[in-house]
Amino acid sequence: MSLFWRIFLLNAAVLAVALALLMLGPVTVSTPVLLTEALILTGGLSAMLVANAVLLRIGLAPLERLSRTMGTIDLLRPGHRLAVTGHAGIAALIRAFNTMLDRLEAERATSSARALSAQEAERRRIAQELHDEIGQTLTAVLLELKRVADQAPPAVRDQLHQVQETTRNSLDEIRRIARRLRPGVLDELGLASALRALAGEFATAGLTVRPSVDNDLPELGREAELVLYRVAQEALTNAARHADASHVVLTLRRRPGGVELCIRDDGRGLGDAVEGAGIRGMRERALLIGAELTVGPAGGRGSEVRLRVPSSQEPVADG
Repeated sequence: MSLFWRIFLLNAAVLAVALALLMLGPVTVSTPVLLTEALILTGGLSAMLVANAVLLRIGLAPLERLSRTMGTIDLLRPGHRLAVTGHAGIAALIRAFNTMLDRLEAERATSSARALSAQEAERRRIAQELHDEIGQTLTAVLLELKRVADQAPPAVRDQLHQVQETTRNSLDEIRRIARRLRPGVLDELGLASALRALAGEFATAGLTVRPSVDNDLPELGREAELVLYRVAQEALTNAARHADASHVVLTLRRRPGGVELCIRDDGRGLGDAVEGAGIRGMRERALLIGAELTVGPAGGRGSEVRLRVPSSQEPVADG
């Protein structure tokens, strides 16, 4: 039975009961209406309205639950589904909503995988250009400056040495950016060494990072290792730029069925701030490999990012 007919019949039943009571009961209406009759009719109308409201509240309760869920659903936290309750039309509507969520989550996972794969390819391309083009150009400039400085008079030589030092620092900075864009150490030395090297990079920026990585990590897929590295990178970036933290503890532990990455800082914490693009990006990466990401307070002062990754991973489609 459709929702229209259910509401219609509920109202019809209330009106029919009221009519039967009026016809069969001892109540009559005089002209003009007496005070007692007016009180009886007012009471009957109130009873009709209350009965109608209760019946409609019961009948439309599943729709209210559906409306609340539609307003709070987040595709970055998948798996939430409504229990199929109610009659005919309402149950069909809830089933359609659950089916829509299944389709949206699948489509988002596919599109996110393609977008992140394209992003990693673009990172590799930019890192390669920084290393091959700009890096080689600055190296040539350094060599030319050295040649000119060797032939320059002493008064100019000191200035040229300062320019050399500035150019060398710029070259080191470009190489550091290229390494962050394309973590070659991840492919060459593995996840544990890559995380330790990442902690060392942030330590040079004034942030004390204490890494602790288990040596007996289970076999993880390439995509899972890349997600772990990128989540750690983003969490350390947030701690350095936004949290006003001075100490960070980075741990990667073996857990039953997988591994757990935890980054805990002593900064000002998250407070009531809305999740930014960085945290949402971490959630999207976690979804791609079936991992569970939690971001919250660190128990005292600061914040904590925790990523639980199962050991068996399917490769992410590169689109």
